[in-house]
Amino acid sequence: MTFGGLPTRFEPTGASRGLAIVAPGRAYSPAAPLLELARLALLQHDLTVQQLWWDSTTRGDEDAEAWVRRHVAAAHAREDADHVLVVGKSLGTRAASYAAERGLDAIWFTPLLVDPVVAEGIAANPGRQLLVGGLADELWDPAVARELADAGCDVLEVPDADHSMGTPDAVRTAEIHLEVARAVEEWLSQP
Repeated sequence: MTFGGLPTRFEPTGASRGLAIVAPGRAYSPAAPLLELARLALLQHDLTVQQLWWDSTTRGDEDAEAWVRRHVAAAHAREDADHVLVVGKSLGTRAASYAAERGLDAIWFTPLLVDPVVAEGIAANPGRQLLVGGLADELWDPAVARELADAGCDVLEVPDADHSMGTPDAVRTAEIHLEVARAVEEWLSQP
């Protein structure tokens, strides 16, 4: 599969242990740094990666959660993997209720914790979850993140990171992205 000539599906070098469905942000494609680093880590852990590429301007009046769920569900329905993981960034984290209903493990980059529907979806999920966000992100609620951590979610909270997990400083942004990549690698290494 391709999108604009780019591949959207990636297979690990060895036998696949499962599938990761990557749901990007509104204006944050699967090729953007956080999701690209996640793709590399997922492949290193022998997971097939299926990226969703979308133009969120085509959503029209459809509810954002329903729109994201529809895309994730369609990708999931085409698969036959026993182990499925959802990776979402911002808008893609609106798949939290879908993942919860199926008990799917998940990595949520900059989840929309100020939205009760997203926060409740994450809280309801019995699967393993990693949440990554920054205190300079107005869509990240640190109190909700603490509650989710207390309930069993793994949380990486970066004090100076914004919604792109960056800062105005290029070197600091690279350091944050390295910190996130290490957290994803560590989380994927856990049983």
